[in-house]
Amino acid sequence: MGKDRNIYILGIETSCDETAAAVVRDAHDVISSVVASQVEFHQKFGGVVPEIASRKHLEMLNPILDDVMARAGLKYEQLDAVAVTIGPGLVGALLMGLGAAKVVSYVKGLPLIGVNHLEGHIYANFVEHPDLKPPLIALIVSGGHTMIVYMKGHGEYELMGQTLDDAVGEAYDKVAAFLGLGYPGGPVIDREAREGNPNAIQFPRAMMRTGNFDFSLSGLKTAVLNYVSHLNLQARELPLHDIAAGFQAAVVDVLVSKTLLAAKEKNVGVVVLAGGVAANSCLRKRMIEETNKEGLMLYYPHITLCTDNAIMIAAAGYYRYLAGDRMSLKANPIPNLRLGQKVEV
Repeated sequence: MGKDRNIYILGIETSCDETAAAVVRDAHDVISSVVASQVEFHQKFGGVVPEIASRKHLEMLNPILDDVMARAGLKYEQLDAVAVTIGPGLVGALLMGLGAAKVVSYVKGLPLIGVNHLEGHIYANFVEHPDLKPPLIALIVSGGHTMIVYMKGHGEYELMGQTLDDAVGEAYDKVAAFLGLGYPGGPVIDREAREGNPNAIQFPRAMMRTGNFDFSLSGLKTAVLNYVSHLNLQARELPLHDIAAGFQAAVVDVLVSKTLLAAKEKNVGVVVLAGGVAANSCLRKRMIEETNKEGLMLYYPHITLCTDNAIMIAAAGYYRYLAGDRMSLKANPIPNLRLGQKVEV
């Protein structure tokens, strides 16, 4: 399908613990966006509780949709389609968003477009960078996923490598909890690390020289826990800043080296960061330094587009709309949806 006018897409995102909706024009112009975070409801549990997440989505979806449409100054009839996250994610949470999208699609007669949540994170880069085009290498780092993806074209993905155990976000959460720094772990460890010496404690860099693109973070996590336990047994004060800095440096070293290796393998000159951990200051700094050395173009989203949002879902939905992708009102969420997996229409 070609494009001879402005296309308005309503995006809905409820894959985990953010309830979000956005109206985006032509994938780049954000008309309105609303995000309701549930972090305060999950903090005391040290992680996301699926049942609580689903209830909060159910509670927040209608007012958020009303709000985002009012801010956009548009009627539903002026939209071209509704795009919604169908996976991966928590099944109950996904059901809430998909249900709302189906109602809008049916009542307002709008095409329904299913979007992979991870694809959405990649497309967060396209929102702010209209010049960005595939092919490219995407490093996706979030609470539940860590992977390197070769994006050959719009909707064309090759998984080059992924974590064999903990995702980066999970490792951050577990280490932060063990250090008593709170939840979520990513921002607090990043903050503590700024005051520390990344070379003071040498933690292991697993699979750095394996020649493949997979990650393993369980050994690093265990090394940090063992180091802390050893100091606790000796009743010594924990150098929190240095532990955080050393842990983060080990993670970033592996992420950056594997990503650059993938770009070299595919002879690609463009790298993008995607996912919540893409907001990490150390990761951004190192990636900027190393891509500059290699003569690669680096793109990363604004901080507000790194964490879960509906702008990225609407942007990805725009390209799927142009490609003619449509989803049936009978479609179900796919909690373990793979990037590039075809969705039954």
